Amino acid sequence: MIVSHKHRFIFIKTRKTAGTSIEIALSKFCGETDIITRISPTDEATRASLGYRGPQNDLLAFRHYTANDWLRFLTRGRRARLRNHMSAARIRAVVGETIWQSYFKFCVERDPWDKAISLYYWRTREADPRPGLLNFLSTVDTHSLSNFEIYCIDGALATDRVVRFERLSAELEDVRHLLDLPEPLALPQAKGGHRSVKQHYSQLLGAAEKTLIDTACAREIELFDYGFRRLDLPDKQ
Repeated sequence: MIVSHKHRFIFIKTRKTAGTSIEIALSKFCGETDIITRISPTDEATRASLGYRGPQNDLLAFRHYTANDWLRFLTRGRRARLRNHMSAARIRAVVGETIWQSYFKFCVERDPWDKAISLYYWRTREADPRPGLLNFLSTVDTHSLSNFEIYCIDGALATDRVVRFERLSAELEDVRHLLDLPEPLALPQAKGGHRSVKQHYSQLLGAAEKTLIDTACAREIELFDYGFRRLDLPDKQ
């Protein structure tokens, strides 16, 4: 998650949508007062190697602490930090209504069936043997499959723009112009390379798997009019 006061934007980071790569790329344009949340050590190493700003201004103010935040602070002395997958509602509470209403807010969303396959390969990348897809989808929590609660508040879309993952490069370039960033975003490959099977999702998902995803992601399927596509059928099925 990034809050850029320099360029007056808020990037809300969703799951399995190239969010880390976008976050790294946006860091290049951030100023010293901007909020940049932490990513994994490996991804931080990538960001540092590019000479971009790392995590900064990410300590959570005491007035925003939850009971769990206070418990960790009082028992372990650990300050709570802003997190990379914070929801729109939480970000709004932290930055305040004036910034929230005046800054350009955007995120990325992805075809839910393709996103579920990506999540499967990421979460099971170290498993040997790798569990079956149906078993994984039956046990994974709904919030991991669905990004809806990240970019919506009280069921309503809370961002100014939802970039579609399927048109990522072109739509990010549109956003870049809206933000008046001086050059295109150069996305490094972060958290990629774990999807060894490159088949289309319709070749991997049976009826049972599809139903689980349909149920978990019903709200974004309706909001963005997503349709399950088969390789041999060009229209929605």
